[in-house]
Amino acid sequence: MRLHLRGSPFQIKVWEALLRIPPAALASYGDVAGSIGRPDASRAVAGAIGANPVAVLIPCHRVIRASGHLGGYAWGVARKRALIGREAASRDLMAAG
Repeated sequence: MRLHLRGSPFQIKVWEALLRIPPAALASYGDVAGSIGRPDASRAVAGAIGANPVAVLIPCHRVIRASGHLGGYAWGVARKRALIGREAASRDLMAAG
């Protein structure tokens, strides 16, 4: 499938980094910033994540605060929690398989 997204070069790098986070895995904003070679850019990463136009296809729900709190989500924290839970349940079913 092809998808054409518009964003700044920085946003595109962040969104590509989100695609590399495996299902059911979580990363902090700092982890994402480090993965694109900008460990000092956690706040800018959060802004790029917030600008993600296709949140389920580019899994921004997998990014949480360094404290372990879920943080914000454009469609609400309850939906973010549900997406994370669904991925974890799927992973557990596959492992039990």
